[in-house]
Amino acid sequence: MIELKQGTWVVVTDSEKALFLRNLTDHENPNLDLFGEEVQENPSDREQGANRPGRMQDGGVQQRSAMADTDWHELQKERFAADLAEHLYDEAHKGAFERLVLVAAPKVLGDLREALHKEVSDRVIAEVPKTLTNHPVDKIEALVKKELETA
Repeated sequence: MIELKQGTWVVVTDSEKALFLRNLTDHENPNLDLFGEEVQENPSDREQGANRPGRMQDGGVQQRSAMADTDWHELQKERFAADLAEHLYDEAHKGAFERLVLVAAPKVLGDLREALHKEVSDRVIAEVPKTLTNHPVDKIEALVKKELETA
């Protein structure tokens, strides 16, 4: 069982929003305090793209194939994880937290894990592969506590 000690940071994120919570009490009765939030504007790919997908010549006469266009929306999601990892590195470097719990959708968790600096990853005590960014804080408290008790 992993304990949610006092002062532990819990970062709840998806690919467009991050909630920064700090446990003010102990594991028995966690009290997560929301002390920060990051939201990224990420319009749909259709709104971000400027042109139609390109076309290229095939081997045959008068034959052309469509080329896949960059998915700007998906690219921005990956950048959000990298930006969040950088922010966590800055905070860890300042000594803002000693223990960290990451709560994110599995894909986002993978992107974030890949982008974390060693100084931050050494402080990660648990990862919860769930999307909880739109849950109220009291539900996040209960779900995180339950996940840590079964870990």
